[in-house]
Amino acid sequence: MKLLDRYIIKKFLGTFFYSITLLIVIVIVFDISEKIGNFISKHASLHEIIFDYYVNFIPYFINLFIYLFTFISVVFFTSRLAANTEIIAMLSNGVSFKRLLYPYFLASMFLAVLSFYMGNFLIPKTNKKMHVFMDKYIDTPPVNNKRNVHVQLSPGVFAYVQSFNPKRMSGYRFSLEKFKGEHLVYKLDARTVKWDTTENKWILSDYHGRTLDSLERQHLFKGAVLDTTLRLKPTDLYKIRPKYDEMTLAELNHYIKAEKEKGSLLYKKFEIEKYKRIAGPVAIIILTFMGMALSCRKTRGGIGMHLGLGLLLAFSYILLMQVTTVFSTQGNLDPSIGAWIPNIIFLLITVYLLKKAPK
Repeated sequence: MKLLDRYIIKKFLGTFFYSITLLIVIVIVFDISEKIGNFISKHASLHEIIFDYYVNFIPYFINLFIYLFTFISVVFFTSRLAANTEIIAMLSNGVSFKRLLYPYFLASMFLAVLSFYMGNFLIPKTNKKMHVFMDKYIDTPPVNNKRNVHVQLSPGVFAYVQSFNPKRMSGYRFSLEKFKGEHLVYKLDARTVKWDTTENKWILSDYHGRTLDSLERQHLFKGAVLDTTLRLKPTDLYKIRPKYDEMTLAELNHYIKAEKEKGSLLYKKFEIEKYKRIAGPVAIIILTFMGMALSCRKTRGGIGMHLGLGLLLAFSYILLMQVTTVFSTQGNLDPSIGAWIPNIIFLLITVYLLKKAPK
């Protein structure tokens, strides 16, 4: 790297880390004032508050706002360079506009790699520690105790329970069905089902069922108690708060695959999270070039106009990302497409601005 590259990278990263550090301090102060009552009433120690909560909170917060502050930092320090005619001096000394983009690319690549590492490897670990603290001192983890739960155990095998109590590990109105093609070949109903924690098996009470052979002849059976093993876990019948933010990229892929095999639709939120973690770091590079193209000209209005336009575009990106996320999780939009639509749109805008900027 040449002296010019080091100068721009220092300005870029210095502005980014300085601004986001200031915001982190402000957020922590407000967060302490809001949660101080919980800390005192539940006797949280100072060591736990600092190292179990706030130290683990900082990486999550940085990665949450890294796109916005990358863009704002680029617009701010590039506008300052333009206002001080430094960019004009660089160009007049033979540095081409494309060459001027090189240090921006290096700095944005550093932040993109940092974001990818934090989002897929570091933050899932810190979030686990932070959530343990929050469940102990701030709030209790909600349990989603659904009724009328349908679960696919394997291809052609389905289980149903009308209601399930996770505290008692027992359910009411259980049913198991096996299909061969489109034909039902086995059906088992039970009034209650209970999970035996010592033997890791299910106990069915007041059960009855039937099997059908190839000639469609029925064989009926019933009984008072039946012990059986199934490819079914108690957590398949109730869901503790899904914490995709505690999963690494490999764990997300494993969970998505398992939910698809069960026929569950819960995987959509996890799948959009997976693609957002990949598309997010790319957005940092796109927004960096967009910010540079917007603010490299010296204007009469100073940096105020550049910052205003930059904030508008940055919040537009965040809004567009939220809209596509909703369409992906609740609509028919493919999660992989939904996560990349904001990047594609802003990439086209960036290419146009970069072509126009040298003129």
